[in-house]
Amino acid sequence: MQTITVSVLVYDEVEVLDACGPFEVFSVANRVARRDGPGTSAPDPFLVRTVAAGSRRDVTARGGLRLSADHTLGDSPAADVVIVPGGVTSTIEKQQSLLDWIRVQRDTAEILAAVCTGAFILAEADLLAGAVTTHWEDVDDLRRRFPQLDVEDDARFIDQGAIATSAGISAGIDLSLHLVVRLAGLPTALATARQMDYPWRPQDGESRPPRAGEGLI
Repeated sequence: MQTITVSVLVYDEVEVLDACGPFEVFSVANRVARRDGPGTSAPDPFLVRTVAAGSRRDVTARGGLRLSADHTLGDSPAADVVIVPGGVTSTIEKQQSLLDWIRVQRDTAEILAAVCTGAFILAEADLLAGAVTTHWEDVDDLRRRFPQLDVEDDARFIDQGAIATSAGISAGIDLSLHLVVRLAGLPTALATARQMDYPWRPQDGESRPPRAGEGLI
């Protein structure tokens, strides 16, 4: 299997688990694949990178956790999967260079995935349509600001194929495990969840083909 590249966006005041939860899922998937795979010569299923949403690589996440990203927007390579975490997005969702970068990812990536309030960033980039979800605390605000969206408040995640959104914080782990199923198979996802000691069922969340008008614009 060809290695799938995953870019995880980070920025000042990003929610720690929004970003680090998906990073952990894809990196642990590599570990269990090496452990349980047919041989050491097989490539890792994923190559996981972090991308800072600015001109410098160092960011400070919520709670004061300092992170140093692998890339900035200006030098980030193309990715197959792009994870857009939530956090305090009121400033970052208005950053034109970030919105432009995300629109470029739309044209090159197989999957764009928003965790928690990362949905506001994708919505500001005009990339959301149809059914979406976000943190329960922000559902009403997403509905008010983007009335064209069908914002669901009872889904752990919603997968439309080319785009996916999840509920808050830890729900990004569920979405990421679901994406591992899609991209590397159910056995790898189950082994990843077990290695993480994370209670997870493959049917949790919502995965379905997009309805008419849903998906990327």
